[in-house]
Amino acid sequence: MLEPARRSPFDQPSNATLASQRGNSCARGTAVERRRTWAHVVAGCSRVVYDRPMGRIFETRKATMFARWNKMAKIFTRISKDIVIAVKASGPSPETNPALRRAIQNARAANMPKEKVDGAIKRASGQEQNNYEVVLYEGYAPYGIAILVETATDNVTRTVANVRMHFKNNGGNFGSTGSVGFLFSHMGVFRLDPKGLDTEALELDLIDFGLEELGEGQGEKGEPQLVLRCAFKNFGQLQHAIEARGVAPLSAESEYVAQNLLELPEDQATEVLKLVDQMEQDEDVQRVFHNLR
Repeated sequence: MLEPARRSPFDQPSNATLASQRGNSCARGTAVERRRTWAHVVAGCSRVVYDRPMGRIFETRKATMFARWNKMAKIFTRISKDIVIAVKASGPSPETNPALRRAIQNARAANMPKEKVDGAIKRASGQEQNNYEVVLYEGYAPYGIAILVETATDNVTRTVANVRMHFKNNGGNFGSTGSVGFLFSHMGVFRLDPKGLDTEALELDLIDFGLEELGEGQGEKGEPQLVLRCAFKNFGQLQHAIEARGVAPLSAESEYVAQNLLELPEDQATEVLKLVDQMEQDEDVQRVFHNLR
């Protein structure tokens, strides 16, 4: 993550400055390998840009090697809960509810049928739909890998018992609140189709709306994506800025991004991902975050 450098347009960044910026970004564990330094030009309200090649966003390993229990149904259930939570919080109109707009965008990206989306909105607008409480659980997988489990539940007693069981049955340890949370940053994460986008212009446009990191990523099928990250407090304003430029995100989610990623031998990584996979299959679990590279 690099902040806009407020210096004279005639000053090139020093090697020491660039080295410091590289160190700060890597320390977050979500380093973008491209290094780009920019400066505001006060006269004329423009920017001078010193380019560095754009690189990959470092993302955590996905547990895609395991056969999922009805994977598509699980994705639809997760998105339906996101829709219900958004509607209960801010109403059924996507025009005035940014969280609902994000959930609908994610539903489209997952090819969720429109009738399922409309049904979730209608149910959430009624009185019979249960309220979901979003609860975050923490712990460690085998070999010291930190785990954050985001749940949406109508029965906390059931959910905490299940999460504790998944940790125990897979060699992990269920932790107390705050035991690993400090190892993650709560961020808004947008994934875009890079086709036809001027990434340099987009980056400069979005800096003032909270953009912190931009780089290349991949979807589940290996397709190229553009990954944008911001502090969670800037999620809404960055979403509005992206939409105002006519760009429809492939997905937009709040994520807990690990500050430092850890590497393990493949056999040990497989044990960790087995825990992640089983946790993700739980009906109350929305997302699982970890720091395994």
